[in-house]
Amino acid sequence: MNPPELPATWPITIAGIRRDLRLFEISPGVRIAILNILGDSELVQASSTALAGKLRDYNADVLVSPEAKAIPLAHALSLDMKLPYVVLRKSLKPYMGEALASETLSITTGQPQMLYLDERDRERVLGKRVILLDDVISTGSTLQGLRLIMRKAGAEIVTEAAILTEGDRAKWTNIVALGHLPVWVDD
Repeated sequence: MNPPELPATWPITIAGIRRDLRLFEISPGVRIAILNILGDSELVQASSTALAGKLRDYNADVLVSPEAKAIPLAHALSLDMKLPYVVLRKSLKPYMGEALASETLSITTGQPQMLYLDERDRERVLGKRVILLDDVISTGSTLQGLRLIMRKAGAEIVTEAAILTEGDRAKWTNIVALGHLPVWVDD
């Protein structure tokens, strides 16, 4: 007997906005739902407003986000909370000066990736209270890279936030999030 066929999409409502997330096989027999907020202004703004309400009491000075899909959320949240934001880049550019670096593992590509904090942005987080922000937190690898760089940079991490967490829900009880996604594994 074959296992039941999974639908092609997973319906979810985030901050009052419904989306059907495409399911994507990341390795044989393992699927995740893909949240892509790039270009989805309605979802980004609704998510930002909802997260801002949950994050105000942390009294942060700076938002910190990885490149690239979380950038629209960082920008919108920056406006909603009247805070600057810093983006950790995935490639090192000559103008970045003495950048700090950390290696992470991408769940969507299964490949290692680097995160870099620009020398100029190091000054913006030194001694500051920061919120680490991502679109989806799944394995925690990117989050760990963000933490490592912020510690090296002398920032105080006051909380961590995402639109969604994914996988083992018990692993993410400390994350400020608007929802959770399962991971589908074939038997």
